[in-house]
Amino acid sequence: MESSPPKGSVTIKIEDLQPVNNGNKNTNDEQYCLKENALGGWSSAFLLLANQGLATLAFFGVGVNLVLFLTRVLGQDNASAANNVSKWTGTVYLCSLVGAFLSDSYWGRYLTCALFQVVFLVGLVLLSLSSWFILLKPTGCGDGKQICVPTTSFGSAIFYLAIYLVAFGYGGHQPTLATFGSDQFDESNPKQRNSKSSFFSYFYFALNFGSLFSNTILVYFEDRGNWTIGFWVSTASAALALVAFLVGSSGYRYVKPCGNPIPRVMQVFCAAFKKLNVSLKEGEELYEVERPDSAIKGSRKIFHSEEFACLDKASIITDEDKRGPPNPWRLCTVTQVEEAKCILRMLPIWLCTIMYSVVFSQMASLFVEQGDVMSTKIGKFRLPAASMSAFDICSVLAFTGIYRRIVVPVAGRMTGNPRGLTELQRMGIGLVLAMLAMVAAGVTEMERLKMVVDGERASRMSIFWQVPQYVLVGASEVFMYVGQLEFFNGQSPDGIKSFGSSLCMASISLGNFVSSVIVNVVMAATASGGRMGWIPEDLNLGRMDLFYFLIGVLTAVDLVVYVAFAKWYKGISFEGNYDEEEG
Repeated sequence: MESSPPKGSVTIKIEDLQPVNNGNKNTNDEQYCLKENALGGWSSAFLLLANQGLATLAFFGVGVNLVLFLTRVLGQDNASAANNVSKWTGTVYLCSLVGAFLSDSYWGRYLTCALFQVVFLVGLVLLSLSSWFILLKPTGCGDGKQICVPTTSFGSAIFYLAIYLVAFGYGGHQPTLATFGSDQFDESNPKQRNSKSSFFSYFYFALNFGSLFSNTILVYFEDRGNWTIGFWVSTASAALALVAFLVGSSGYRYVKPCGNPIPRVMQVFCAAFKKLNVSLKEGEELYEVERPDSAIKGSRKIFHSEEFACLDKASIITDEDKRGPPNPWRLCTVTQVEEAKCILRMLPIWLCTIMYSVVFSQMASLFVEQGDVMSTKIGKFRLPAASMSAFDICSVLAFTGIYRRIVVPVAGRMTGNPRGLTELQRMGIGLVLAMLAMVAAGVTEMERLKMVVDGERASRMSIFWQVPQYVLVGASEVFMYVGQLEFFNGQSPDGIKSFGSSLCMASISLGNFVSSVIVNVVMAATASGGRMGWIPEDLNLGRMDLFYFLIGVLTAVDLVVYVAFAKWYKGISFEGNYDEEEG
């Protein structure tokens, strides 16, 4: 990472060349994005953490047991249900990109969070009403014993409309809320900068703490056929989350939208292409405005970097550029070019996180189906298979504390880095732990198959043998997902901060879609010629252990590729926090 402008970049006086048009309607507005008339700080951040916990409780009240709702109530087979859950979960996090775009470009973080939470709440109300009046016939069905009356096309349409409204609302809200929470801390203040780093750990802690209730209490009621009660509790939690969010409105630290980044990035590629045959002559410099803030309203300037040097041509000043007002599709500032470079640098790192999300997605689908055919009885009490995800949540909560209290100090003394491990190192550790989780799941499935009794659906093996795979996934989340939140938010230019946070959610989205593709490919390859396949309707006749090992091998390959890109990556370097130098 460079600490000073290298040769080949310079500031050009504003009177010589006016700032390029960056896609904002008001390009001459020199006000910063930040509104300083609010307090922010931890008082506001705690309200946002409470909002996150309550919203997550509501979301997982639907998502954690969705695979069983599809099989028991809608009558889908295991493979179809697992695929539908993967597609739905993928849609949830894909919607994060929509929320991030609207937040960064037009609506701002606050309005985006508020509107998507309203959509989220509407979806939950519709889901609760449809399950109450349409889907659960007779009352109490869907408990694994009493069969529900097949639903009509209208009932299925209402159900899917409801759950995809939930997906759209929660997906658009979560990454924007993460960025809005980080906005409550001023980066120019060293103490608040450290608080901002801590916020992402607490944000993921709140996410898992909120889902703990869903994965224990709600999942118990739903597993017994009381689906409507679970959905109504989720609805009430979403309503409380919205109230908690609105209560803090007067004390939040707001950031205005900084304009649509898509035209800015396209301008860089277009200008570089037009100047494909132009070279920087000796003594000439790249274009940058002289004023403290950049030509992108509200964004700090970014130092020039050597990667993707072909894009630097967009900042070369030609004779045509000097003859009149600069054409934004021919001439871009160094900061604008670096914004485009930043996206290109983060892209391979982001792609490598998708395989991790394939592992993560198994908890909501195949882990639940695996647990459902194991011994779930503790005396007379029957433990819902989906409630095993509580061990994942407890693992996240425990390892969050272990990381901050033990790993950071020890690693800090060893590496000299006061923050312990870098975000890239933490993400690599997360991939290793995810690979081990798949090995543990595969070994558990091998042993489960050995304890199957002919004529019985459930194996004699206790469901608690799943604990290691859930604990390993939980530990990996602390390193991978918290590391991702910090990395993509910290490495994103000021104008696309929400986009950076949404990349973490988008990797989960694509991970679920990739998981669905892998399941389809595996079933097509293993179920041909009259064979049952690895993931048949009756898992006792399948080889799900081989599927888990396959995912583990793919994760190992992904780890090797990730390490190569992590070594290549060069971090972003800002000139300063608006008018102050950043350390």
